[in-house]
Amino acid sequence: MTETVEIGQAEAEELAMKACLHAGANRPSARSLVDATLSAARFGPPTLGFPHMVDYLNSFCEGRINGNPQPRLDRPFPAYLSSDADRGVAQLGFDLAFEDLVAAAGTFGIAIFTQTNSYTAGELGYFVRRLADRGLVGLAATNANPMVVAKPGGPKVYSTNPLAFGFPLGDGLLPLIIDQASSATAFVNIVAAAADGRPVPEGWAVDAKGIDTTDATKALAGALLPFGGRKGANVALMVEMLSAGLSGGPWSLDVADFRSGDRSPGVGLTVLAMMPGAIDEGRVARAREQAKRLQDLGVFIPGINGGEPAAQRSKTFKMPRSIYDAVCFFVSGSVTAGNAPLKSPC
Repeated sequence: MTETVEIGQAEAEELAMKACLHAGANRPSARSLVDATLSAARFGPPTLGFPHMVDYLNSFCEGRINGNPQPRLDRPFPAYLSSDADRGVAQLGFDLAFEDLVAAAGTFGIAIFTQTNSYTAGELGYFVRRLADRGLVGLAATNANPMVVAKPGGPKVYSTNPLAFGFPLGDGLLPLIIDQASSATAFVNIVAAAADGRPVPEGWAVDAKGIDTTDATKALAGALLPFGGRKGANVALMVEMLSAGLSGGPWSLDVADFRSGDRSPGVGLTVLAMMPGAIDEGRVARAREQAKRLQDLGVFIPGINGGEPAAQRSKTFKMPRSIYDAVCFFVSGSVTAGNAPLKSPC
C-alpha cells in the first residue's frame, strides 16, 4: 500500500509557498498557484493538487514557466477580457482579471475571459468553482500538448482537452462542478497508474503502434483515446476551438510538452461567466432542489459530494509520501523519509 502523509491547511500552504518561491516563482505567481493547488487538493481528484504541483515546480526550474511574468489584460469589448499570460501560470492571469470578469457578468449577464501564452491550467474545475463561489454559472475550456488520437492508429492531434462547468447551489452547499476530459481519462491518471505499476482499463489508451493497451507505461509512450469514439473527438475539437481558437493560442498540435524541454506550452484558456437569472427569479434554489431530487433517485451529482455544506469539508490534505518528499525537496534539498524525489530541484 502506498504510504501517505496528512498535513493541515496552514502547513500545506506554507510548504507549497516555499516550494514555489524556491523553484523560481515570484510571489504573485506563487500565491495564485498555491491557492489553486489547495483548492484542487481539497475539492478535486487526488491525482491533481499536490501531485500536479510537482510538474509546476519542475517547470519553473527547467524554464517551461516564466517565474516573473507580467500578464497583459486587454478589453476589446465591454464583456470580453483577453489576457496574455507572458508564459506564466494560467491562474495568475485569471486572478488579475477575476474581479473585472465578475463585474462584467453582473452588468451584462454574461462575460468571457480568454487567455493565451500560459502553462497548462491545472485543475480546470478550479476556475468555475471560483465563479460559483460568487454566485455565477461558469464554463471553462483549455488545451495542451497533443496526447489524444481522434481514432485508434491515427496521429495525436488533441490534448485531453477538458471542459468544466459549475453551477452554484447556494444555502452553504458546494456547487455542482463537472470537470472532465474529452479523452477517455485524464493524462494524470495514466501517469499515476504507471508510477504505481497498475494496469489501466481497456479503451483508455493505445501503445506506440496504435494498438489498444492496458499497460500504463506503454500508454505513456503511445496515446490516449477519446471517450465515446467520434463523439468524444468532436468534443475535443469543440474545446480546441473554444480555448485555442478564441484565445489565439497555439493548437494542441503545435504545443510544447508541458513535462519536458524548456519551451512554454503557451496554451489557451477560455472561461465564460454567466448570471443564473435575476436574483428574484430563484434559479439557484431551483437548481439546488433539482440536484437533491436527482440524488434521491440515485444519480451522482459531481462536485457536491453528497450535498454536505462546504464548511464541513476536511481542511487536512493527504498525499503520497513520494509527492510530499518531492515538494519538500524543492524547499530543503532533502527528503524527510522514504522515496526519493521525482526529479532534482533547481
